[in-house]
Amino acid sequence: MSIYEISVTKATGEEYPLSEYKGKPMLIVNTATKCGLSDQFDSLEHLYKEYKDEGLVVLGFPSGQFLQELSSAEEAEEACRMSYGVTFPMHDLVNVNGKNAHPLFRYLTANSKGFLSSSIKWNFTKFLIDQDGNLVGRYAPKDKPESFEKDVKNVLANAKA
Repeated sequence: MSIYEISVTKATGEEYPLSEYKGKPMLIVNTATKCGLSDQFDSLEHLYKEYKDEGLVVLGFPSGQFLQELSSAEEAEEACRMSYGVTFPMHDLVNVNGKNAHPLFRYLTANSKGFLSSSIKWNFTKFLIDQDGNLVGRYAPKDKPESFEKDVKNVLANAKA
């Protein structure tokens, strides 16, 4: 299965396939507006603004699975826009673990390498996907986006090559 075969739903309720982003690197993040790590929205937005013209797409997926999210996708999206100035696409509330995990997060965890990669441990786990749909990096919740910006730059450079 390819990541491009997976469909996701925007906070507005519009469903679309990730194949819309074929040829563009993606940074996929499970988010939570009430999490102590929510200051990462600022860094994620900075990355998005800095590199979107080069093709980078940041995709936020709020999850209430760790009990730190508002009750609806619309509320979560509004909080992200109003409190953090987020302009990157936000999506419907999803489960990231367990039998009801969204297919995207089942795919991401199944394709992550290393010990303890079979589940999402906390909010703000981040996945870097290259322009060909390959998972090239998984970053822990406490890894601030600026700590792996060089990986984003490398993926963007390879996308141009």
